[in-house]
Amino acid sequence: MSTRYSTYVAPTGEPPLGSSPWRWVVASVFLLLLTAGSALAGTADVVSAKSDCAASVCSFVVTVRHDDEGWSHYANAWEVLAPDGTVLATRVLRHPHVGEQPFTRVLRGVGVPASLTSVRIRARDSVHGLGGKEVEVPLKR
Repeated sequence: MSTRYSTYVAPTGEPPLGSSPWRWVVASVFLLLLTAGSALAGTADVVSAKSDCAASVCSFVVTVRHDDEGWSHYANAWEVLAPDGTVLATRVLRHPHVGEQPFTRVLRGVGVPASLTSVRIRARDSVHGLGGKEVEVPLKR
């Protein structure tokens, strides 16, 4: 005994929407847009930085650029690094800067060994972490 399967055909002669291959295309595009939104902002880049030092204590003025999207994806810190990669200080950014790009923040009182003549500044964001453009800053003493 064989079983026969039939496909429903609407009175117009068209198959129902559920059996259309376009349904999967539309659903895939919708899911892609829904899940990829927070990754579109990319990494946080340091645009510029400058230092002002007195002996072995420095202040840094740093400008960061990131397409903040809100609390789910924003530039959340920048770091001052010695040439060997040692993190000397971290400036935590406590909120998104959606309407303020690029933005500039200051970090004062950073202890920097007197033997260093420059440092690197790098930024991070809440989704990608580190990985954007870094800037090397000469130390003005």
